[in-house]
Amino acid sequence: MALSAVWACLNLNVGVISALPLHIYRTKDDGSRERVKDHPLSRLLAQSPNADQTAMEFWGQMQLSIETRGNAYAERDMIAGRTVALTPIHPDCMMVSRNNAGKIVYEWIANGVRRTGTAETILHLHGFGGDAMGGLSTLEFAARTFGLSRSISDAAKGAFENGMRPSGVLSIPGILAPEKRDAVESGLISKFTGAMNAGRPMVLEGGLTWQGLSIKPEEAQMIEAQGFSIEEVCRFFGVPPFMIGHTEKTTSWGTGLSEQVLGYQKFTVAPRVERIEQRLMKQLLTPEERANGYVIEFNFEGLLRADTKTRYQSYEIALRNGFKTINEVRRLENDIKIGGGDVPRMQSQNIPITDAGQIEKETA
Repeated sequence: MALSAVWACLNLNVGVISALPLHIYRTKDDGSRERVKDHPLSRLLAQSPNADQTAMEFWGQMQLSIETRGNAYAERDMIAGRTVALTPIHPDCMMVSRNNAGKIVYEWIANGVRRTGTAETILHLHGFGGDAMGGLSTLEFAARTFGLSRSISDAAKGAFENGMRPSGVLSIPGILAPEKRDAVESGLISKFTGAMNAGRPMVLEGGLTWQGLSIKPEEAQMIEAQGFSIEEVCRFFGVPPFMIGHTEKTTSWGTGLSEQVLGYQKFTVAPRVERIEQRLMKQLLTPEERANGYVIEFNFEGLLRADTKTRYQSYEIALRNGFKTINEVRRLENDIKIGGGDVPRMQSQNIPITDAGQIEKETA
């Protein structure tokens, strides 16, 4: 986490996913879906999973655990067979095994007390890969890359933190006495080192001359390696480098930044969200509810809240083609209903080709 690239990637992935609205829907017999607001899990998932955290704080903690450790755990507080609270458990405290009966068993220590649980009492969200026991840890598999990046960062810090790095040479005819050499060096250090003294004019006398030195080749290579390490970190987290401020290659894919943002949503955010949704439905919904068409889904429209132009363009398409009404759009924008706004509309020219002649007769 001390690496800025790791911090930025985690902050982005965790922030995007935890900010998405999470709702319960039911699929009707005619194939349409409606949001279920009175389900016991609705408020728990969307607003307050436990007494201490908001929904965004809880899902942010869970997603951070998935991104770094490959697994996230939460204890399910149950009343009458229903989950009434989800309390997160740090993944480093958890031990997962399979007992003689074939069931997965969870063991952890909380407040000095050893606890145990099963799939009926522990919500277990998996990350990428792995098996039924859990996902793969990014920290474990990326340890070498992160370690190399830390080494490069530490080397760069050591090379550049001293403002009086050998960027030039002072020369003088003859040999200075030790006390004079010490006086010259101490005077230079006190006046010309550090960022505050950068660019300060230097007065030379007594035959002193200055010869500047260009950046060392190994230092130039180190700077290039820093950029490469940032790209390596981004690969592990599925983040386009420009989204964390690394803008050297902003048109390497698609037609530009907008295509990369869409690619990030499709290939990074969507799979992560789908894994969470399926696990929530498997563990929190009853078999009867799943059979009756209940689903738990993140709403990707939350990503468009800050993009007014794209949001309005999608509304225009939905209204023009009749699959949303004016009042449905107004509700999404937190506006009050208006009269006649519940009737779907379509443009009159969109008619079956077989009816074209009939309409011509009627208008003649």
